Amino acid sequence: MTEKIEMTAEEIQAVLPHRYPMLLVDKVLELVPGESIKAQKNVTINEEFFQGHFPGNPVMPGVLIVESLAQAGAIALLKMDRFAGKTPYFGGVDKVKFRRMVRPGDVLKLEVTLDKLKENIGSAHAVATVDGEKACSADLLFLIG
Repeated sequence: MTEKIEMTAEEIQAVLPHRYPMLLVDKVLELVPGESIKAQKNVTINEEFFQGHFPGNPVMPGVLIVESLAQAGAIALLKMDRFAGKTPYFGGVDKVKFRRMVRPGDVLKLEVTLDKLKENIGSAHAVATVDGEKACSADLLFLIG
């Protein structure tokens, strides 16, 4: 059986090169390196993007939900020994669907399952939920440099 790993914000920053305001994963709940990850983003009114998206009606931009999923997937790859210390790049996104708005106070749950990995390129299926309700789903492509 593969060990399931949890990670704090500090441990995430030791793996991902992203920093505030672009670090969009707060905690890893469950991780199997090279296979899958469950993580979360606590969405607060203090997020910089809420200043303009939209005043009086704050909604997390869909592209940032996808970015949150991509960062979670990158952690699952970068925790593999062969990719430790490398930089993750977003190679592409396909079949994106937004089904629910994400607002301040929401806890965005991020689940990414890696499908294929060949050399330094990987693909994954990703789903973001709030309170068990699907907010976004997408197929992601990663490049590890």
